[in-house]
Amino acid sequence: MTLLVVATGNPGKLKEMQAYLADSGWELTLKPEELEIEETGDTFAANACLKASQVALATGNWAIADDSGLQVDALNGAPGVYSARYGKTDSERISRLLNELGDEENRGAQFTCVVAIARPDGAISLQSEGICRGEILKSPRGQGGFGYDPIFYVPDKQLTFAEMTSESKRSISHRGRAFASLLKQGMGHWA
Repeated sequence: MTLLVVATGNPGKLKEMQAYLADSGWELTLKPEELEIEETGDTFAANACLKASQVALATGNWAIADDSGLQVDALNGAPGVYSARYGKTDSERISRLLNELGDEENRGAQFTCVVAIARPDGAISLQSEGICRGEILKSPRGQGGFGYDPIFYVPDKQLTFAEMTSESKRSISHRGRAFASLLKQGMGHWA
């Protein structure tokens, strides 16, 4: 098995990636805790590549990183790359977003995720993007998920991300689609 360092300190994200890559032949591990990488990119792709590349160089191993966020049509794509920095807590972020949207009729939005894999020399070898379209509700629904999940409604499923089972969410989410695309590109052959 080939070691793949995940450019995150979040064990939840590691677990989620392990579920996507269960049969890929890669052994996933968290990046060293002291290794902090600032997300200075202005796109999801730039941030994912930056994190993967810097973690690969720092550890001398293959590395994987993702960057994702919510883009709201009526807010010209905001919060976008600033999704996590839109407030201190999930409820603050949701409140701010709902306040900014107000009574706007156009509630269209999408979650976007870009995943990047870097070789031990820091060069990006694979990159993929996944998008899940939906709408922003006027108030939160559901107990599951995290972040903006309680206000992100997927019309096809008639549920918010927070109301879906983790398996259901994984199969249609932006992150799930980005990993499916990565595996199609032959990621499994490299391990």
